[in-house]
Amino acid sequence: MLKVENVGFSIGGTNILNGISFEITAGETVGVIGPNGSGKTTLFNCISGFNFPQAGKVIFKDHEITYLPAFKRARHGLGRVFQNFSIFKEMTVTENIVTALEGKQKLGSTFFPWSKKTKENINTAHEYLKKVGLQSKAKDKAGSLSGGQMRLLEIIRTLAFGADMFLLDEPTAGVSPKMKDDISALIRVLQTEGKTVVVIEHDINFIQKFCGRIIVLDVGQVVLDDTPENVRKNPLLQKVYFGNN
Repeated sequence: MLKVENVGFSIGGTNILNGISFEITAGETVGVIGPNGSGKTTLFNCISGFNFPQAGKVIFKDHEITYLPAFKRARHGLGRVFQNFSIFKEMTVTENIVTALEGKQKLGSTFFPWSKKTKENINTAHEYLKKVGLQSKAKDKAGSLSGGQMRLLEIIRTLAFGADMFLLDEPTAGVSPKMKDDISALIRVLQTEGKTVVVIEHDINFIQKFCGRIIVLDVGQVVLDDTPENVRKNPLLQKVYFGNN
């Protein structure tokens, strides 16, 4: 589904990504780990279109998307959930989902509040909210949600927009242990629906619960790409995080 081929990216003469290559097949759930500054978020930016690499190619569903704008990648089914919340906080929880549904529907459509299509979208939005236990918050402002609830809303909104691949950038950062379990459960829902998930996460114990594969980055390069068990046992992992000592 996704091919990253020799991708390089630099800022002001400093190399952030140094010839990164890997492939992810449809339906895989892959964890991406590495120390701060290893290039994880920059890699996601290059895949999702928020940065354009200076070298290499990004191929999604057999189409090169290296220089395709982010919004067009989203329409192709590439969903991005950022580390910083990107929900519409002044909208209601339902309106956040309805906006995603409208965004993937026919261009030029007019969604009057009293129209049949709007009513259908609201009903569909409530079905999505049930998936993550947010139906009781449907009429609340999204900004009133807890951090973990905002993260659930972001992910389910991305699903409502029609994403086939999800790029999740530290989805459990700053959330409670209970909400971390809820996010893990939602990722499992995505798996059962055949979605492809790539997760940046510092907590290897968290991602090994559902990831069949872990990619380790260091200084902008892939240094390990293996099963969670093999990555944990590899002495290179200790070296990447703590040096030679």
